[in-house]
Amino acid sequence: MTSEKNGEPKELSAQASGTVTLGKNLVVNRLGFGTMRLPGPGVWGEPTHPTEAKAVLQRAVELGVNFIDTAAYYGPEVANRLIQEALYPYPEELVIATKVGAKRGADQSWSADMRPERLRAACEENRRQLRLESLHLVHCRYMEDSDVPFTEAVGMLAELQREGLIRHIGVSNVTLQQLRAAQAVTSIVSVQNFYNVAFRQGEDVLEVCTREQIAFIPAFPLAMGQFEHFGNRLDTLSQRYHATTAQIALAWLLTRSPIMLPIPGTSLRLHLEENIAAASVRFTEEEMMALEHPISL
Repeated sequence: MTSEKNGEPKELSAQASGTVTLGKNLVVNRLGFGTMRLPGPGVWGEPTHPTEAKAVLQRAVELGVNFIDTAAYYGPEVANRLIQEALYPYPEELVIATKVGAKRGADQSWSADMRPERLRAACEENRRQLRLESLHLVHCRYMEDSDVPFTEAVGMLAELQREGLIRHIGVSNVTLQQLRAAQAVTSIVSVQNFYNVAFRQGEDVLEVCTREQIAFIPAFPLAMGQFEHFGNRLDTLSQRYHATTAQIALAWLLTRSPIMLPIPGTSLRLHLEENIAAASVRFTEEEMMALEHPISL
């Protein structure tokens, strides 16, 4: 990919994406890495190519990625173990974010796991698997089938933060009302919600995050490849920037807000490098307007 319209390539580095600050003291490059694609199909079991999976993590750090998103229930346990095996002892600037509030069933199902004692156990599990004394950032994921009030779950994480087990708290899969409720309990430094160029539900949450300098981590930033909503408009930008549609989708996110922190995931170094190449692209206002409205949702 070339990031300039004249075709001149730029250095391949996540540093080109700029930075965002989590809380007041964790500064990370705005293009991170998500580990959901590292375990086997369905985010279950061992990777098809374990050596390549670990090489992807190592290459990501080499290319300036210093924010990695994971969860003990990815695999389960597989993503965390791969991170530890590939990167421990960790670079000082590396921030590892994890999520709690969900669990996997033996049938590979996903369900809520938000009882206070289970949240404590999940944080301890993540600490052990990642070999961290204190978790850098923990997202409390809201699950609709939970029988525990969301604020009670966030309150448990606040207690763990006071105990020193957690440094920062974020929330995931939340409405604006739930974000505000969580903020009434404790300081929230990040929101991880489903958001990308094709699916923009929850713009109100993004606007609040932008205004209040809360990092916004878009889940599924590559829209699961569903770019057909834009007809040939993505193709036009792809040709202009000598880029793939996936790179254009990442560049759109980085341009959309200065607090955006995309975490595209992959199990291949080639795809990782393609994603990192999007870090240096910023669209003009006119180009952003061209992608303002999908044809249909």
